[in-house]
Amino acid sequence: MSIMSETTAETTELTSQYSTQVAGDLERNLKEQERLSGEIEALQAQLAALRHDHTVLVNIQQALGIPAPAAPAAEPVATVPAPRKKAAKAPGAAKQTKDKKPAAADRKQTSKKSTATAPTTSSLSPTLVDLVREHLAGQSEPRSAAEITTALGQQHPERTIKATVVRTTLEGLVAKNQAQRTRQGRAVFYTTPAPAAEPTTSGEAQDGPAE
Repeated sequence: MSIMSETTAETTELTSQYSTQVAGDLERNLKEQERLSGEIEALQAQLAALRHDHTVLVNIQQALGIPAPAAPAAEPVATVPAPRKKAAKAPGAAKQTKDKKPAAADRKQTSKKSTATAPTTSSLSPTLVDLVREHLAGQSEPRSAAEITTALGQQHPERTIKATVVRTTLEGLVAKNQAQRTRQGRAVFYTTPAPAAEPTTSGEAQDGPAE
C-alpha cells in the first residue's frame, strides 16, 4: 500500500508541475496575441489613413489639372522631331562622307609610303654590332659594357641602347675573334684584338734574301 501511495504522490506532483507550465504558456500566448492584434490594428489604421490621403491628393490633382504620374510615355513623343532634323541633314552628311573617303584613302597611301620608307631609313642606320666594333676600335684602353653603353647612348640619343644587349653583342664579337675579353677582379673589360704579327714576319722574309 505504501508503494501505491508514493506513485500517486509522484503523479500528482508531475500533473501539478505540468499544469502550472501550461497555464504560464497560455498566459504568454494570450499576451502575445493581444500585442500582435494591437499592432495589426494600428497598422490597419495607418493604412486606412494613407489610403484616405491618397484619394484626397488624387482628387486635388485632378481638380488642378495636373497630369497623372503615369504620363512618362509622353516623353518619346516630344523627342520624335529630332530624328526628322537629322534626316534633313542626311544629304549633307552623305556629301561629307563622300568627301572624307578620299581623305581616308590618302591617309592609307601616306601610311603605306611611310611604312615603305621605314625599312630604307632603318637599313641605312648602322647596326649595334657595327657601332660597338667601331667604338672599340677607337679606344686605346679596355672598356666595360656599361661604359660602352653610356658612350653609345650619348653618341646616338635617338636609339635605345641597353647594357644587356651591348654585353651580348660584345660576347658575340669575342666568339668571332673580333674582340678580346679581360677580367680585372669581378669586372669584365673588352678591347679590340691585337693585330697579327704579319708585317714582322714579312720583313724577316725580305731581310733573309738580302743577306
